[in-house]
Amino acid sequence: MAVSETRPPVRETYPPADANRPPVRVSAPRRALRLLRRHLVTIAGLGTLGYLILPNIVVLVFSFNKPNGRFNYQWQRFSTDAWSDPCGVADLCGSLGLSLQIAVWATLGATALGTMIAFALARYRFRARSSVNTLIFLPMAMPEVVMAASLATLFLNMGIQFGFWTILIAHIMFCLSFVVTAVKARVMSMDPRLEQAAQDLYASPVQTFLRVTLPIAAPGIAAGALLSFALSFDDFIITNFNAGSTVTFPMFVWGSAQRGTPVQINVIGTAMFLIAVLCVVVGQLAGKRRKRS
Repeated sequence: MAVSETRPPVRETYPPADANRPPVRVSAPRRALRLLRRHLVTIAGLGTLGYLILPNIVVLVFSFNKPNGRFNYQWQRFSTDAWSDPCGVADLCGSLGLSLQIAVWATLGATALGTMIAFALARYRFRARSSVNTLIFLPMAMPEVVMAASLATLFLNMGIQFGFWTILIAHIMFCLSFVVTAVKARVMSMDPRLEQAAQDLYASPVQTFLRVTLPIAAPGIAAGALLSFALSFDDFIITNFNAGSTVTFPMFVWGSAQRGTPVQINVIGTAMFLIAVLCVVVGQLAGKRRKRS
């Protein structure tokens, strides 16, 4: 008896495939639109990066300018005189050193206080905890001119003479919020089981903090410290209200802009920008090496 072999029906494609059919040509505007849609995020990111770096490039270019007059706003001719003598302008390096000194001490004070406050807010329950959280965010939400005027009024009512210490107190106060925010976010993301495991292995509370808690929270503390240093060094409004006769680097730049901006200011700005970029590159390379190891 012959068994009939059943075959699956053949599906016909419509329209039928033609091997000799020429490929469909896409117009140039459509290809450009497809390319734009595919790389839209990359193009937007590069455009934003270029927008942010453009002022730094202008400062870099004009640091090699040789102006004829006082103002360094028009390109005249190439010169390296300002780079060979960055302290050629009176009081420039003195104000720069003062700003660096205030930024370092403000960073140390804000980082120490902010880290302790962040651990207290993240780990412990106490009265007025929500009120403290609100007060911590006030300096970040409040306009700088309001905070500057309030601090100046406080110092005047207390009879404190304006100068180095009033600037330092003001900088620690407004940098504190940024440190607390950075460290608190890091502490709240920590796994408490790691500390419990260290305690199960007979580690004392001090050993647990130094060998487990602190290394995990170190990136948040470092981020808060770097942010505090940048904010303190760059601040002008709060410093201007509470400086008195003390002149920091931002105040020196503001005063020089009214009389004629010297080229040395562009040199200092370019050097700081290059140092910051170098620190970022070194940090990225160190992070990649740690991941590989």
